Amino acid sequence: MVQLHEMIFRDAHQSMIATRMRTDDMLPIADKIDQVGFFSLEVWGGATFDVCIRYLNEDPWERLRALKKAMPNTPLQMLERAMNIVAYWNFPDDVVKKFVYLAKKNGCDNFRIFDALNDLRNMETPMKAVKDNGGHVQACLSYTISPIHTVDYFVTKFQKLEKMGADSLCIKDMAGMISPKRVYDIVKGCKDAGITLPINLHSHCTSGMTGMAYQRAAEAGIDILDTAMSPISGGTAAPATESVVAAFQDTPWDTGYNLELLIDLRKYFLKVWDKYRHLHRFNALKIDPSVTVHQIPGGMLSNLIFQLEEQGAPGKYREILDETAKVRKELGYPPLVTPSSQVVGVQAVMNVLHGRYKVITKETKDYCRGMYGKPPAPIEPEIMKKILGPKWKEEVIDCRPSDLLEPMWEKRKSELKEHDVKITDENIMTYAIYPQVGLKFLKGEAIAEFTSEQLPLSIDHRLIRAMVKQSFPEVKQLWLETLPPEKRAGPAQIPTEFEVEVDGEPFNVKVIPSGGYLVGGCTPTVTEPPKDIEGGVKSNMQGTILKLKVKKGDTVKKGDVIVTIEAMKMEQEINTDKAGEVKQIFVKEGDSVANGDILIQVQ
Repeated sequence: MVQLHEMIFRDAHQSMIATRMRTDDMLPIADKIDQVGFFSLEVWGGATFDVCIRYLNEDPWERLRALKKAMPNTPLQMLERAMNIVAYWNFPDDVVKKFVYLAKKNGCDNFRIFDALNDLRNMETPMKAVKDNGGHVQACLSYTISPIHTVDYFVTKFQKLEKMGADSLCIKDMAGMISPKRVYDIVKGCKDAGITLPINLHSHCTSGMTGMAYQRAAEAGIDILDTAMSPISGGTAAPATESVVAAFQDTPWDTGYNLELLIDLRKYFLKVWDKYRHLHRFNALKIDPSVTVHQIPGGMLSNLIFQLEEQGAPGKYREILDETAKVRKELGYPPLVTPSSQVVGVQAVMNVLHGRYKVITKETKDYCRGMYGKPPAPIEPEIMKKILGPKWKEEVIDCRPSDLLEPMWEKRKSELKEHDVKITDENIMTYAIYPQVGLKFLKGEAIAEFTSEQLPLSIDHRLIRAMVKQSFPEVKQLWLETLPPEKRAGPAQIPTEFEVEVDGEPFNVKVIPSGGYLVGGCTPTVTEPPKDIEGGVKSNMQGTILKLKVKKGDTVKKGDVIVTIEAMKMEQEINTDKAGEVKQIFVKEGDSVANGDILIQVQ
């Protein structure tokens, strides 16, 4: 018998509709899902926490409580990023332990815990916390292909995780590239090594091999397979639940699930898929066997395409793919999963645009210092010297990264009390993990992109326009033709509202004039920084100003960091190439800047 871990309420819609499924569209079918008898049901973790407070204006804790109440018979599971929890950076032990306690208290039964680098030190604290709170630990290894990541590598680490107290184990094939032979060898290797814990295979359909891989995994003795209800499956998502159930009927791996009940569930989720049509993307539905060569997950590929367009270098795409493979090798073959995928991918972009390791992101430096954990293979000394400098050995830590962090819980609790929000442990945790976005949500300032009642969105909605423009870029007049004649033309004016698309997601941006000059009586234009000026320090990429490190009148030395910007989800330091006094500052924190914009004048 093989059991299934159903992912319709987390990984499925994260892979196919940008994690946007609202709780209102989960609860009506929850009772029927609870009748299937799944091994577990993934409902939380991953990107769901962030998306709830950032885009849906939903409380993720309330979602967890509501789903547990609606499905008391099925273990609910979350994806937990070890010391990163549900974010992209390390947290101290006190916050990780408190999070696990609150997640278990609010309804999470099983915790799938993974570390991007498979550094088992980063998994110890969350695993122990789950055990202390009576939860199920599913210890996970991120799958990748390299000379380091042999069958023996995975078997040996799984043996260690078993000794660390895991209740089950999981092969996490986030890129959907595991082959039938490799999965057979790993699963059988674990069984032959005496591992008695249930073993779970998580994969996506990206490479097109996943159905065959699931069959071979079953033949090797796999205990649990990850699937998703068919309307939101395939492509960059998991194999279809109903298909796997049907395929295993009358075999030794028969799930025993009621296929007629699953078909009823399918009818419901077909309607959900249609409701969220504005988030459909053709690329997410495609098979991409090349993932087995470049090993870049589909989500990372789409991000790279957009980021190159943003930086004005769309023609560099193939060069970026080749460079990504080189950087990954040089950095010790890290699995390309959040956050290591972004570290490697963005550094590859920097290398192509500016020369190899001429521009180095803060995250790349932190990775090489060991601040994400221990790389799978040693990083070449010449690369360490390029990234950290001649004294790089003094920069590298050999302890667990979170050992360097001070306790945070009481500090965040004290900070939140200074704001007019309800003080609960859950609210404190939301603020601790996402201080800026979380505080905005807790203060009631977050705005939902859409509600369930508004779906499907009308054809003239901005989110529908974004979907069509991406799928049919040649259609330029489509939306103009939907307007009544009297609205198709009018007096020329300077626009102040724009639609900006980031990672395939459209955002409405309003630019408020704040000075400048008048042109023929028109609305004032915003004064832009000069494009060239003596002593000007320019941005070398498009991004957002995170922090101004200097103020007007300061004296700086050549090489000093004057600004940090966020570009391609990574933090980048901008150094001055001249010494002198800061005469003018043309930007402020939060401003968007383009490649070549002058940020500061030094004389």
